[in-house]
Amino acid sequence: MTEDLMKYPTGKFVPPASYTTDDLHRWINDIKVLPGKMRQAVISLNEKQLDTQYRTGGWTLRQVVHHVADSHLNSLVRFKLALTENNPTIKPYEEAYWALQPDYRLPVESSLRILEGVHIHWVALLESFTENEWNRTFTNPESGQTLTLKRALGLYSWHGKHHLAHITETVAKF
Repeated sequence: MTEDLMKYPTGKFVPPASYTTDDLHRWINDIKVLPGKMRQAVISLNEKQLDTQYRTGGWTLRQVVHHVADSHLNSLVRFKLALTENNPTIKPYEEAYWALQPDYRLPVESSLRILEGVHIHWVALLESFTENEWNRTFTNPESGQTLTLKRALGLYSWHGKHHLAHITETVAKF
């Protein structure tokens, strides 16, 4: 397997040229089912397996689970900011440094629970959106990009599948 495929097992995110209602429904469903899929992927792993890197120089499976919980928690906040403020500038964070914090050595159950709770709230929010809300935006100061919430939803749908694949591809090698 090539290094790029190991790094991006589902490929890199490519936003669609236009967004359909079917895209939005499919991505909301991806957000809805991710916590269960994540739990299923790691539930039978032992500590040694959880502390296995998905690729040389990559995070451990444990770090991946904690990262997805942190990332999606931040995303829920970003969505709420975009809904309640006019094109807010979001707060980026250093994901690599977060992965080195002591809480990333905890059992994964705490982050699985965070992911479940965040996704329940996030899906309830997403399922209530009007077209106007899908077109609300936030700006990422690191990239300078202004993202609509529909594009951000596609990105986070991809993000969940991307990291789930890191786990499932690694588990398949055990």
